[in-house]
Amino acid sequence: MQLRVSAVQYHLHTIQSFEEFAKQVEHYIKTAEEFGAEFVLFPEFFTTQLMSIGDNQGHALTINDLPDFTEQYRDLFSSFAKQTKMHIIGGTHVIRKGNHLYNVAHLFYPDGRIAEQPKLHITPTEVKEWNMTPGESLQVFETEKGTIAMLTCYDIEFPEIVRMAKAKGADVIFCPSCTDDRHGFHRVRYTSHARAVENQVYVVTTGTVGSLPTVDFMRANFGQAAVITPNDIPFPPRGILVEGELNNDMIVTADLNLELLYQVRESGSVTTWRDRRIDLYPDWNEEEPIRVTEE
Repeated sequence: MQLRVSAVQYHLHTIQSFEEFAKQVEHYIKTAEEFGAEFVLFPEFFTTQLMSIGDNQGHALTINDLPDFTEQYRDLFSSFAKQTKMHIIGGTHVIRKGNHLYNVAHLFYPDGRIAEQPKLHITPTEVKEWNMTPGESLQVFETEKGTIAMLTCYDIEFPEIVRMAKAKGADVIFCPSCTDDRHGFHRVRYTSHARAVENQVYVVTTGTVGSLPTVDFMRANFGQAAVITPNDIPFPPRGILVEGELNNDMIVTADLNLELLYQVRESGSVTTWRDRRIDLYPDWNEEEPIRVTEE
């Protein structure tokens, strides 16, 4: 099984309307379509660009206003997924449930279904400044091209959650990210490589670039897309199938061969997934019910 993925280095800049946002999204999706992508990944928090539209007094909107765009966001991406027949991971968007805000990754299926995965680990800034609430469960998602998981930015820095995703059957981890400096970027990037080595999976990651001068905590962005592999002979020595140019407005594309994953798990130079010492340390309990969600 092989699948082609594209990852968008989404350029944040001030806009005046939702229609302007939609046109920028369409540009990236049409580019991915021209490259023959079957999956396209957008970054974490890229919809904060909508906050720059502002209110009637010319002030930027707040994080509490962002969920008001949820219906338009879902309709837009669902429409593009159906039109292009691609699976679109629409980065993350902030939604409201009751009195709580969640940072939620969305998977838009070509047949119109929409799946959600809330971010499970919340950064101090998300807690203190935006009052975010963490998600409560990990899900994996069946597609016609295999099983995937969506783990957002900080999530990839926790090895346990990626091991659970692999145990539930995920071969590809999509990691939308948003980091404001080199330190944060490299935390996500280095741990993405570690998770690929530990679990013998692909990790597809990307981040926001550009700036939103009027939006608090989105004034600085440091990002780069990459498609990351295990480090073994069938793959590139550095474990990178493709990567973008740092902080440029662009899209990258690569083919993922799932058969190579199965081969290295069985007979690679190392077999890290098979050789984990669950007699010495706890592992995900395989007797627990597996929650595989398609919608």
